[in-house]
Amino acid sequence: MEPMVHFKDVRKSFGALDVLKDVSLEIKRGTVTALIGRSGSGKSTALRCINALEQINSGELYVCGRALHKGEFDLRALRQDVGIVFQSYNLFPHLTVTENITLAPRRVKKIGAAEAKDLAREVLLQVGLSDKADSYPEQLSGGQQQRVAIARSLAMKPKLMLFDEVTSALDPELTGEVLKVIEKLAQSGMTMVLVTHEMNFAERVASQLVFMHHGKVWETGPGDILRNPKTPELQQFVGNGL
Repeated sequence: MEPMVHFKDVRKSFGALDVLKDVSLEIKRGTVTALIGRSGSGKSTALRCINALEQINSGELYVCGRALHKGEFDLRALRQDVGIVFQSYNLFPHLTVTENITLAPRRVKKIGAAEAKDLAREVLLQVGLSDKADSYPEQLSGGQQQRVAIARSLAMKPKLMLFDEVTSALDPELTGEVLKVIEKLAQSGMTMVLVTHEMNFAERVASQLVFMHHGKVWETGPGDILRNPKTPELQQFVGNGL
C-alpha cells in the first residue's frame, strides 16, 4: 500500500533562508507521526506543505495520491481529504458551536441542514462536547474551543488529520483534555501528523517519531527513540526537557 504522505528530497526556502533541506519521509495509513524538534527546525513548515499551505521549491511530495510538486492537483479536493488544526482555534465568534462545525460541510459538500446537524452531533460526541452544541465560543474554555476546532475538521471526514502545536496556548489541565481527544482518534485508526512539544504524549501515542534538526530529518523511529537517542543532537534535545 502506498504511503498517505511521501516526501522525496523536499526543499523549501523563504528567500535566502533554507527551511527544509532534502527532507525524505513516509507516513503510512492508520499511523500517527509526531514531528519534534526545536523551534525553527522545519517541523511546522513540513506540516504546512502537506496541505499545500506552503509550496515546496524542489523534490517530490505526494499526499493522498496527489503529486503536490506538479502543481496541477485539485486544491479544494486536497483540503477535503486533509484536515488541519492550529494552535489558535479560529472559530467564528458570532456562530454557535454547531454553526461553526456545519459551515464547511454545508458550503463545500452541499449537505442539507438536517444531515449537517446530525453530523455536528456525531463529531461533538467524539470530542466530548455534546452539551455545548448551542454555545458560543466565548462561553467555552480554551480547551473546549480547541476540541470544537478538532470537531470542525472531523466534520469534513478527512483521510488525514494535521495538528500544529494545538496545545501550546493551553494550560496543563486543558492540554490534557485536548490530548485525550487526539489519543482517542489515534486509537480509532485515524492517520495523523502532529507537531508537538508534549514528549510524553508523543512517545505514548506516535507510531513514528521524527526528530527534525536544522531543516533535516535527523532521526526517526518508534517512541522509545526518546529514551535511546542515536544522535548527540536528539540526546541534547531530550536532555534539555524540550
